[in-house]
Amino acid sequence: MKSILPLLLTLVMTISWGQDPIIKAPKTTWQMFTYDAGTMFTSIGYAYTRPLYWKGPQWQTMGAVAGGTGFLYLFDDQTSKFFRDGRDHVPSFIRHYGEFIGNPENNYSVTAGVYFTGLFTKNEKLRRTGVLLISSASATGLLQQIMKSLAGRARPISGQSKDTFDPFNASRNYHSFPSGHAMMAFTNAYVIGKQFKNPWVKAGIYTVGLVPGISRVWDGQHWLSDVAFSVAMSVFTVEAIDRYLDTKYAEKYNDQTKLVSWNLTFAPGQIGVIARF
Repeated sequence: MKSILPLLLTLVMTISWGQDPIIKAPKTTWQMFTYDAGTMFTSIGYAYTRPLYWKGPQWQTMGAVAGGTGFLYLFDDQTSKFFRDGRDHVPSFIRHYGEFIGNPENNYSVTAGVYFTGLFTKNEKLRRTGVLLISSASATGLLQQIMKSLAGRARPISGQSKDTFDPFNASRNYHSFPSGHAMMAFTNAYVIGKQFKNPWVKAGIYTVGLVPGISRVWDGQHWLSDVAFSVAMSVFTVEAIDRYLDTKYAEKYNDQTKLVSWNLTFAPGQIGVIARF
């Protein structure tokens, strides 16, 4: 818990910095809490039902994600060996950070800390950020648990190949797809990145958010395709819930000019992500 406090204090200070004056009429702490709790619940349902309303562009994006995941899947054996062979060359504090922050208990300690700090100080920006953090983490957390059971994909550390699937197997060795650590960590990073306009700051936050997912590949707990798909699901979920929260709170992030666009790129012998500033 001690190691959480510096991260929490830093997050609180950065999000609170430069906040606009609160315009909304004051409410009691209990009223705000019950309103937020109900909003968290309904926002999760909203995110899960978004595919029912997708149009052509949204389905094209999902098709690109599926295609990219499939492409990575073809090379999962090779990429897994590459990452696991290089594990000992990675500083231990980086690997331990990935394990720590992707853990659900630690994750919720941070997100709940952000929310309750905003609630009790009546800091609207921090409070809304906490609602987005908790809602998004809960939505992705439940989603990945269901998908893991349905897919039943064997972890690299199990000794099975990338093509081994055993749906509804209760053993954690068959819970590889998708990566819960990657989902939890990148969900937080993506939410926090919304607080900043500078694209370089956003890129730095996203990079830190990718570490837990990659650390799981180093440790043989997930394939690279598991992590890539998990990151994409995090982005979809956060965006859906954030748009919903725009209808519930005066504090908004989506009226800003889009400064960064992301695109997957594929070419013979290479795959990557391009950020356009």
